[in-house]
Amino acid sequence: MTETITARPARPAASAPPALSGPGLFTVLLAAALPLVDFFIVNVALPTIGTDLSAGESVLELVVAGYGVAYAVLLVLGGRLGDLFGRRRLFLGGMAAFGLTSLACGLAPDAWTLVAARVAQGASAAAMLPQVLATIQATTSGPRRAKAMSLYGATAGLAMVAGQILGGVLVAADVAGTGWRSVFLVNVPVVLVGLLLAVRSVPETRSARPEPVDVPGTVLLAASLLTLLVPLTEGRAAGWPLWTWLSLAAFPLVAAAFYAVERRADRTGRTPLVPPSLFALTSLRRGLLLIVPFSVGFSGFMFVIAVALQQGAGLGPVAAGTALAPLAGVFFLFSLAGPRLVARYGTRVVPAGAVLQGAGLALMTLAAWRSWPDLGLVELLPGAALAGAGQALQLPVVFRVVLSEVPAARAGVGSGVMMTTQQSSLALGVAALGTLFLSLVPDLGMRDALVMTLLVQLGAVALTGLLSLRLPRTIGSGPS
Repeated sequence: MTETITARPARPAASAPPALSGPGLFTVLLAAALPLVDFFIVNVALPTIGTDLSAGESVLELVVAGYGVAYAVLLVLGGRLGDLFGRRRLFLGGMAAFGLTSLACGLAPDAWTLVAARVAQGASAAAMLPQVLATIQATTSGPRRAKAMSLYGATAGLAMVAGQILGGVLVAADVAGTGWRSVFLVNVPVVLVGLLLAVRSVPETRSARPEPVDVPGTVLLAASLLTLLVPLTEGRAAGWPLWTWLSLAAFPLVAAAFYAVERRADRTGRTPLVPPSLFALTSLRRGLLLIVPFSVGFSGFMFVIAVALQQGAGLGPVAAGTALAPLAGVFFLFSLAGPRLVARYGTRVVPAGAVLQGAGLALMTLAAWRSWPDLGLVELLPGAALAGAGQALQLPVVFRVVLSEVPAARAGVGSGVMMTTQQSSLALGVAALGTLFLSLVPDLGMRDALVMTLLVQLGAVALTGLLSLRLPRTIGSGPS
């Protein structure tokens, strides 16, 4: 008698995560550039927008702040939704919405319609951007992840400078009579190309253990950011009414309530929007602390220099935008060299970058003091070049540090927390340094107000350098 043995079906092997191809990486980096370009592209277009739409200063500030605040408030939620429903799906939906809202901005018939469209544009960016870093984290490992993260950091830094340059060029070019509207309409063809590439090259990933949305945490995080950013952005132009002070007074209370709710959810086994346990990762905690002064100083500088060069030095939008071209060019070149420097020297390149940035900022401050009002590309060139080199040795490296130990299952929430920190700090920089500068102008004049504001930013650079000394000396590749 022959015994028949029925083989048990083998357990399916755990499928390897999809790999991100070269075109896929290009596509997600293109998407990463779009929201940052749009944060800065309007700086040199604001005077033209104000004239064309008969908009006052407070409304123009809302054109900037509405985008930045909506973007910052919803970023962590965007990361969580990507983990839950699929990052590619959120990426495609967010990118399509970004194109539509950009079109709405470009066609806005009045200032308040433009503000509403900008808020919607910021919300769509918050759906798209967290998926970029989460996709990189989930589809790369080892040297490929290090290279992808370096390219992400280089793209982010270059986008912030290039946005201001591009804005000046587009406004002056007045393409087909569109004037300032072209700074928004230019996104539409870029988004169409991005969607075609994304459908073909961006793989779908999601968390292995999808976590439900934390509604109380989402509401309290939004309330925390709104009570801080809105009064700081609108307070000076509105004359600091009572509501601004009440809102600022409420901020620490709401922030404390947010932390308490998230901590309780973490301890009871539920899934908070921002898990406090994530901050047990030393690399993430120390990297986020460094991002704050870096981003506050960077965005404040970009806003203030745009206003000073146009309204004080009398430059047109092209000259005002291209005055920072050396910063962008050197940033790009040093970003390419960054991975090799990090491989050799570790995170010690970050404090070295802070020293270079501080030296460049000091040279630009001296140029403003000595050459005003003849301040432009030539006068700013040495300082801008040094500052660009210093920034390129900091930002891409810090991004890698922050996410180096975040588990792949929490890639969405980790990238959302990092982007929220950066975006909130960018908005805070425009609000704080912009308010300082514009408040000093009536009493000190444009030159001295610019010099004082640049000196304050120099203090932020010094703080960045000191904080960078506490970073881990080496960068791990993170969980694969």
